[in-house]
Amino acid sequence: MDDRRAEATHSANKAAAAQGGRRQEVFWAFLRLGLSAFGGPVAHLGYFRHEFVTRRQWLNDTAYADLVALCQFLPGPASSQVGVALGLMRAGPWGAALAWLAFTLPSALLLVVFALGAAHVEGPLAQGLVSGLKITAVAIVAHAVWGMARHLCPDKTRAGIALAGVFAVLLINGPLGQIGAILIGSLAGWLLCRQATTPLSEPLAFALSRRSGLIALGLFIALLGLLPLAAGSAAWLAVADGFYRSGALVFGGGHVVLPLLEAQVVQSGWVSADDFLTGYGAAQAVPGPLFTFAAYLGALLPDINPLVGALLALLAIFVPGVLLLVGILPFWNSFRQWQGAQALMRGANAAVVGILAAALYHPVWTSAIIGPYEFALALSGFLLLSVWKLPAWAVVIVMALGGVVTAF
Repeated sequence: MDDRRAEATHSANKAAAAQGGRRQEVFWAFLRLGLSAFGGPVAHLGYFRHEFVTRRQWLNDTAYADLVALCQFLPGPASSQVGVALGLMRAGPWGAALAWLAFTLPSALLLVVFALGAAHVEGPLAQGLVSGLKITAVAIVAHAVWGMARHLCPDKTRAGIALAGVFAVLLINGPLGQIGAILIGSLAGWLLCRQATTPLSEPLAFALSRRSGLIALGLFIALLGLLPLAAGSAAWLAVADGFYRSGALVFGGGHVVLPLLEAQVVQSGWVSADDFLTGYGAAQAVPGPLFTFAAYLGALLPDINPLVGALLALLAIFVPGVLLLVGILPFWNSFRQWQGAQALMRGANAAVVGILAAALYHPVWTSAIIGPYEFALALSGFLLLSVWKLPAWAVVIVMALGGVVTAF
């Protein structure tokens, strides 16, 4: 009996050590990516494939493609959701948490430092730098609209849905216009975009029960419904509500979060339009997920400690995407076989292009392009991205220098 007990204890210790080793492996792999993965969500997915499919062989290409498809289907930051799912596959819930932390922390810290330091820099040099960063946002968002439109609106039907999304956002101010655009786009997609089919890949395997998925979905819905009711009782609850809804309602991830966050923090008066666009431009120059822009905004919020605000905003914007991922994973293999699901997402994705196009006009263009020099600089940035294929961080440097030159 003692021998059996000793053998069982030895096996348990060995398994625990292996799991601990996997957690460390996940953390250091994602930390390296968090320090070096420039270029936005599409580039991040390329980094992930090289690191975890080709180099480490955690999964094969077929399983990775299916995982990417799932995360692009869900609202939230697609590349971060893929990272969380990879950590979950490799080392369980702790692996998921460590993957998110390691990939997110470097850029979040850099943007908080920028937010705290920018307020203390004055003079023509600082004004030129701010102008250059705002112009960077014009070039980056224009490039995103152009690329997404080519991919997500390849026919007249989806181009029309995108145009309807523009009108919805411009005619109905605030988050209601964006939500309405997505709902209208989804309905139109379900009715009009059923002709194309996407071949299904192999099913994904996760150690998640349907019960855990239902709990995560219930928590997602509860927070989405209860936070607005509690927002008036405390400043931190209002912050949590605004950033949670932005993370919960953003389809497409990346740059699409811009209009949602603008509606929450600029239209509410929490952050000025100039500070908002300056931070958005700075966010292009750091590695890691673009959603860490929330940390910059949180550090600027009034009536709340900058570090507390940054942490609260960062957690609030990422939590809904993670809850949805955990909630959908146990049901995904069944749901993706429904033909209407792909049609819904075609329409929603087309509407997202319209939402981003509306944001390109206001607040991005109207705040940054105030004369011919700014227009020429923005056009130069767009061409550097689309024709010369420079990485986003390099364009940020060029635009920042251009802004400084035009300031003198």
